[in-house]
Amino acid sequence: MKLSQQILENELVIFEKEFREAVKSQVPLLDRIMRFIVNRKGKQLRPMFVLLSAKLFGEINRSTYRAASLVELLHTATLVHDDVVDESLERRGFFSTYALWKTKVSVLVGDYLLAKGLLLSLDHNDFRILQLLSEAVRQMSEGELLQIEKSRTLNLREDIYFEIIKNKTGSLLASACAAGSYSTSQNENIAERMRLFGEKVGIAFQIKDDLFDYGNDSIGKPTGNDIKEKKLTLPLIYTLNKVPKPVRRELIYIIKNQNKDTEKVNHGIDTVKHTGGIDYTQQKMVQYRDEALTILNTFENITVKNALEELVRFTTDRKF
Repeated sequence: MKLSQQILENELVIFEKEFREAVKSQVPLLDRIMRFIVNRKGKQLRPMFVLLSAKLFGEINRSTYRAASLVELLHTATLVHDDVVDESLERRGFFSTYALWKTKVSVLVGDYLLAKGLLLSLDHNDFRILQLLSEAVRQMSEGELLQIEKSRTLNLREDIYFEIIKNKTGSLLASACAAGSYSTSQNENIAERMRLFGEKVGIAFQIKDDLFDYGNDSIGKPTGNDIKEKKLTLPLIYTLNKVPKPVRRELIYIIKNQNKDTEKVNHGIDTVKHTGGIDYTQQKMVQYRDEALTILNTFENITVKNALEELVRFTTDRKF
């Protein structure tokens, strides 16, 4: 991400300052939690997508920075709520908000972040950008609930998987790119093309995350965790559709009834690998990545395009 960080060196400093201001609170406990969250933020991928999407069509402005802050506020809120839902004690190698402050406080912190994002846009009349990001929040919620529903019934169709990850992960990155581009272009056609670009990148990003579950790298997520949580992922869906019926029944039994048995989970992972589920999934990931790059290459600003391409390739080449 060197080129992206180089091009956005000054803008990221401004964004960081504005984001810290955006989450401040007059309540001492809440302000302490906000400082904890800000100091443990991730790679700032989504704000960089907002800023570069804006820069592709003009000069970054105050509306762009607010859009980037809104995206990060919404993303952080969903992570805080996700840790409550998953009862996760760790986030990015540190204790999660849920681990330190438990359920009630974590839910309220997530709500606070959502409210701050809404007010940030409303107070400055960024209605179109707020509309774009609100749509993402709706889709993310629907995606999570659809995943829970299908996990219970183990309805493992590939089209359902793509609907889930398009909503869960693709929607926020799609709205981030649309909001960034709209902040400088004020052009609905451009915003829609960038929305589709971001959606495809987000889908590729999630497929990469799902592949980590079958790898050996240390990524802060135990191998086989998705199977243990009965999550529908493409390697498993492909395998279930390819193996003979007795093997399929065995795998479904493991997912339903033996998902805490490490030996059985590892057997499931080995079956996925031997059936070609990993290779197929990698091909689909590259397909979505390349479709995103095809859209990107229809635009003209070569320097910014190169930076965005670097970010896109990072989503599929990353080791964590």
